[in-house]
Amino acid sequence: MAKHQTILIADDHPVFRRGLVQIIEEEFAGARIVEAGDGSEALIAIHDHRPTIAILDVDMPKRNGLDVATEIRRRGLQVAVVILTMHDNEEFFNRAMDLGVMGYVLKDGVVGEIATCLEAVAAGRHYYSPLLADYWVRRDQAKTQVKTLLAGLAGLTPTERHILKLIAENKTTREIAEMLFISPKTVENHRSNIAAKLNVRGNNAVLRFALENKAKL
Repeated sequence: MAKHQTILIADDHPVFRRGLVQIIEEEFAGARIVEAGDGSEALIAIHDHRPTIAILDVDMPKRNGLDVATEIRRRGLQVAVVILTMHDNEEFFNRAMDLGVMGYVLKDGVVGEIATCLEAVAAGRHYYSPLLADYWVRRDQAKTQVKTLLAGLAGLTPTERHILKLIAENKTTREIAEMLFISPKTVENHRSNIAAKLNVRGNNAVLRFALENKAKL
């Protein structure tokens, strides 16, 4: 990591914060370190000191680390965020990644990981605690599934998309036919075309797909 970078450490436990400062000072001589004891102080420090990296504890008073990360993104502040947490929690992890957080470190492993994390983040790379590797894999798989889903939906005609939405509302073939003034046979043909385009197979496959992805239709 380049010398003379400014690093913010925001954590409401002074002893933990001091220990982190010592580790960073030993590993990165010349780095300027700014401290904050809660989320509100962290935002003020980011505005006043313009750090290149902000290390934020999730469980801070006034505004937690994810709230601060949200505000950083909303304001368009140019600071890379590293989240520290005691919680091995997939929902927190995904929220952090959605906010563009560059680093995510469990406090249990921070002593051995923080230097590696800061090196990676300073170089523009993501870093997450190795114990959270499964979260990253599942997140990546979910992204791939969403891309596949969107590609399939993009191939549907407006009528097919409309019928799929009606299926998601638990409308039967006969009800859909009556609503669209077409025959049940035509609805069944549309269902078959939808199944082929979405690459779903089996009894009630289109219904299951529609119900599982209702919010995306």
